[in-house]
Amino acid sequence: MPTDRTQSLICRIFVEAFNKGNLVVVDELLSPDHFAHIAFGGAPFGPGGLKWLIAMFRSAFSDLHCTVEDEISEGDQFAAHWTMRGTHTGLFLGLPPTGKRMQTQGLIFARLEGGLMVEDWMLIDQFGLLQQLGIIPG
Repeated sequence: MPTDRTQSLICRIFVEAFNKGNLVVVDELLSPDHFAHIAFGGAPFGPGGLKWLIAMFRSAFSDLHCTVEDEISEGDQFAAHWTMRGTHTGLFLGLPPTGKRMQTQGLIFARLEGGLMVEDWMLIDQFGLLQQLGIIPG
């Protein structure tokens, strides 16, 4: 994995796929057998699961922007802390748009093989996100 954060696998996923909507990068960086241990229900397995998640967030938050705050890599594993920001302008988990801004944190821990992500554990502060949107009490 490159040591330059701007070229790291996780930065490419957040900048190119989440921020710009370039889902082709997901196929370039994830193994076809990729397995996600994800807290969001409904996501399919493999690279399609990450594409589904990205498309869901991009359609619900039209100005979606993610920033990798910290990243650590060691051998075939890496971890990152990231921030997601956006305005709720579309359907999100079946909930109508609120027009409210959100900022939430996430963590990812992943394993690579042959330079491709083969497995990951990602957590998103869904509770905090739903509170900010006024969907659940603060």
